[in-house]
Formats: sequence, structure tokens, C-alpha cells
Amino acid sequence: MTDDCAITGPAAPQRLDALRAELARRGLTGFMVPRSDEHQGEYVPPSAQRLAWLTGFSGSAGAAVVLVDRAAIFVDGRYTLQVRAEVDTTRFQPLHLVEQPPTRWLGEVLAKGDRLGFDPWLHTADQVEALRLACERVGAELVACPDNPLDAVWLDRPLPPMAPVEVQDEALAGLGSIDKRRDIAAALAAEQLSALVLSAPDSIAWLLNVRGGDVAYTPLPLSFAVLHDDASVDWFIHAAKLPDGLAAHLGPDIRVRPPTDLEAELERLGRLGARVRVDAATAPARISELLAAAGARLERGADPCQLPKACKNPVELAGLRAAHRRDGAAMARFLCWLDRQAPGGQVDELMAAAALEGFRRPGENFRGLSFPTISGAGPNGAIVHYRSSPATNRHLMPGELYLVDSGAQYRDGTTDVTRTVAVGKPRPRQRRHFTLVLRGHVALARSLFPVGTTGSQLDVLARQPLWGEGLDYDHGTGHGVGSYLSVHEGPQRISKLGNSVALKPGMVLSIEPGYYKAGAYGIRIENLVAVVPVKTPAGGERALLGFETLTLAPIDRALIDTRLLTSEEIGWLDAYHARVRDEISPLVEPQVAQWLEQATRPLSPARSIPARERNRR
Repeated sequence: MTDDCAITGPAAPQRLDALRAELARRGLTGFMVPRSDEHQGEYVPPSAQRLAWLTGFSGSAGAAVVLVDRAAIFVDGRYTLQVRAEVDTTRFQPLHLVEQPPTRWLGEVLAKGDRLGFDPWLHTADQVEALRLACERVGAELVACPDNPLDAVWLDRPLPPMAPVEVQDEALAGLGSIDKRRDIAAALAAEQLSALVLSAPDSIAWLLNVRGGDVAYTPLPLSFAVLHDDASVDWFIHAAKLPDGLAAHLGPDIRVRPPTDLEAELERLGRLGARVRVDAATAPARISELLAAAGARLERGADPCQLPKACKNPVELAGLRAAHRRDGAAMARFLCWLDRQAPGGQVDELMAAAALEGFRRPGENFRGLSFPTISGAGPNGAIVHYRSSPATNRHLMPGELYLVDSGAQYRDGTTDVTRTVAVGKPRPRQRRHFTLVLRGHVALARSLFPVGTTGSQLDVLARQPLWGEGLDYDHGTGHGVGSYLSVHEGPQRISKLGNSVALKPGMVLSIEPGYYKAGAYGIRIENLVAVVPVKTPAGGERALLGFETLTLAPIDRALIDTRLLTSEEIGWLDAYHARVRDEISPLVEPQVAQWLEQATRPLSPARSIPARERNRR
């Protein structure tokens, strides 16, 4: 994968001034600057980091609106502290993306006759419709720009990425591309659809069994594709990305075409009067506009690749288990090293993050990190998506907590794990808050639920112990995870936000409740789990599902107040630690295995963990 070349640091004031001058030249009152690129992915290449270039904000979600006399930047609850540290708040007013979204703010600041510009390749059809309504309510006009005015003033803009495409062998993917294409094409034909336009690179990578390196942390080739009802594909990608021999993998039914041909293909479909599926929630608005203008019968609906991609097949699940065992060995080495080095106060955040990557790197099939490691000591741990830098780097000091959220990309799976560690002896309040978070994690991890249950219905289980003491966390409880794809994958999630997607066997999600005391410490405990069928108890009437825990890393016993735990919660943790010990000890050096033996010893000394209970979920 490419290096993370994010544009960081405060943006030069003249950038905002230059953009305003360009807007005035075009007769625009304002302009929308989203964090997204044409593919709406979490990570964007340096050539598309427009929000970071303009504002200095390096987070993974957000947007800015620039008007003649004011500007605002919108971020969610993960970034409320980070945005004020990275952005000049005298020039950009920080606002909450959910509580005061851009559409509401625009309704307050736009006037009749104002002209708000936007790039139709960077907004979905759903987003454009919301913006249009916000403008119409105040008599303003939403204007689609034929080219991006910010690009006109970004004079040193990097070139687009050209990383080579890689084949994801069927031995790792578990299913051939032709089988996937036939399944999706059959679903299209059943709905009398002629074609499907794909703009999400992870859907295309999954469908064609390819991977790439155009963006940091996620093995994706950036491209567009059109899947036809005969299972053939027009794949719009730069030929320079395709290595010798790839044609044999693709086969004759996948036609490689330059990206500049995409508009012509959409217009061809329109001239045929084809019924074409487009995911209005993820595809650029420009795609829908081109199809509609050319006469296509537009069918808006969910990307049909997302659900089968989320439901991992047995081969993918086996790969994920293997990847987590190797990742667990790296985590054991790291936590052992940390336990010995940190109490002396010589370890800092950047050193710890580098050490963890160093323990992962020699692992079989390792291809890089799955996201920038969050390495937060003391008060930095309270910043949910904190990213240490030389300017913010802190030493891990005795009496403080250290939060490390990290993951890796392996050819056979993607990992994501968070552990919170006490440096030295923890304080009673730290132990209490940690134990409340642990109780929420355990409640969700050991839950059983009927088929058809959504993640939003389960979210409360993880929050209940915190709610009971008037505490909460301002992020979701769980996100989907790909198979050597994105570490944040839909359509499933566990969150307070409504989600109509039912959890299904094979889906992989995180369970990551937390608590963050601003200026003091952050706590998060995260494991990845797979949704699995569970035998219905005698007398039961509903088919049940549960979670198989994939992550194998010890949870810091020093931070657990056993007086707050039930016997069932203690039993779950003891069984989990016994499984970690059984599976990871044979993979590590004797001194690490010895440390692991102590780190995973039962909370209840008299309790013996039967082998069958160790292997249970």
C-alpha cells in the first residue's frame, strides 16, 4: 500500500483567500469542501485531500463550507478536540456534524440569491438533494461546478495514485470472481435491471478478486465499474496499474477501459434506455445525472455487493482466524515489552506505536497497518481518534493510562484491537471506569439474539453499565471489518444510530465500548467478533445467533475491580484469557509465554476452566 501522505499541520491563510478569489471569479457566493473523494472512501489519496489542504484538519470525516464572509468546518464527536488543535478557529468555525450539520447552518447563513457551488463528483445524490433543499428554503441556488474551483488554486496538488493491482487468489477469497459476478448479475436480472454502476472500490475489489495500493491502510485500487446482466464487466482503471499476467486472472468477460471512457459508457446505457442500478447513498451524483440526462431508467438502491462481501465465507473466516492468531502473538510480544519498559517513564507514544508495528511486521502475510495507530498516553487517550505527532508526543508516565488502538492488514485477514493499559499502579477511579467499560464489552460479547436482530438493537448492552452511573461515549460500539479490505466496512454496524441491516452469519464486527475523561485519560476495550449460529436452548422458539471472538490479546487485569463483576462476567473473562493463553503461547518466545501466563491467570483463583469452555465463543 502507499505511504500515508496526509497533509497535516495548520493550513496557510492564503489558501482560504485564494479559494474565495476563485469563487468570486466564478460568480459563486460559497463552496462545499467535503473530506471525500469520488469514491466516498474513508481514506483518500494525497491528490484528493482537499479538506486537509484547505483547513489543516486530518480526521477521517468532516466537511467545510466557505462563504464570502465566513467559513465553518463540521466534524463528528470523535474529532471535537482534534479539530481545535489542527484548524485555525479564527477563520473556520468548528461545528458538530450531527448536531448542527451543514444543511442546517446553510439555512441560517445563506440569503436569497446566493449561489453555493459544489463538485458533483464528490457528493452523493442523497447529499446533493439535501443541499438543494437547504438552499431552496432560503431562496439560494445550488450550482454544480464543471470543475472543482479548489483544484484551480491548489497549485502543487499531487498526482493521482498509480499503485499496481494485485490478484487475491481464490485460495484466500474462497469464491471465484465469475461466481460472484454471476450471483450479482442474476439478482440484477431478477429485478429486470440491465446494469449496475459500482463506484465503491471495495465492492469492485471484492467482485473481481483484486487488491491494490492506491490509498493508505486499505488495499484498494481506485476505479469504477459497470456490471452487466450477463455477468460481464467494464472496468474503468488506468492501464498503468495493471501488471503483466492480470488479464489471465480477469478473463475475457472483464473489459479494461480507461477512466475517461466512463461517461461515454453511461451515455451509451442511457441511449439504450437501460434500467441501471446506482447506489444513491455512495455513488457520485454526477453518475446519476449523466445516466438520467442520457435517457437511462435510473433505479436507486443499495450496492448489491456490500451484503455478500460482509458475510464472510468459510475460507475467509478461516483466514481471519489465522491472521488474528499471528496478530495476537505480535500483541503479546508488544504488551510484554510495554509491561517491562513503560514503568520507567522512558517510553513515549511514538516509540510505543513503532514498537508495535515492529512486532507485527515479520508476521506471515503482513502487508501493512489497517489504520494509523492510536497511541495515547494520559490525557491524549481521551481524544478518540488521537494521532500522536512530535508536537503532541507524551511519555507513558506511572499512574496514567495508555490507550493503544491498532490493526494490521494481512493477505488472509484484517485486524483491529484496542487495549488500555495501566502504567504502574492505577487509581481507584481509573479501575472503576475501566471495569464499567469491560462489563459492557462482556455483555455484548456473550449475548445471544434472534435471527433478524440489528446492531442498533444490541448497542444498549454495551452502554448499560456506563449509563447506570451517568456516563457514555460519543462513538459507535461496533463497525464491520473486511477480509483484507477496509477495516471499517458496512452495511452492518452496532450503534445508537438506526440501522435496518440485520446481523447475519459470517459478518465480522468490532465490539469497542469506551469512556473518555477529557484532560485525564481514555479507556477502550476492542475485540473483533464474527456472527455465528448458536444452538437454540430446549424449549426455545427462535433461531439464535451469537458472537465468536476473533481477537486474542490479554485484557489488563490490574485495571479490573472484581467487586463490580458478576460471576458470569468473571467466568467469561477467565475463559477468554485461557483461550488466549492456549492459542498464543505456542507462537511466542518462552519469556513472552511466561509473561502471558501471568497476564491471563484467572481472576477467580479457585476456578478451573474446562477445555470446552475455553473454546466457547
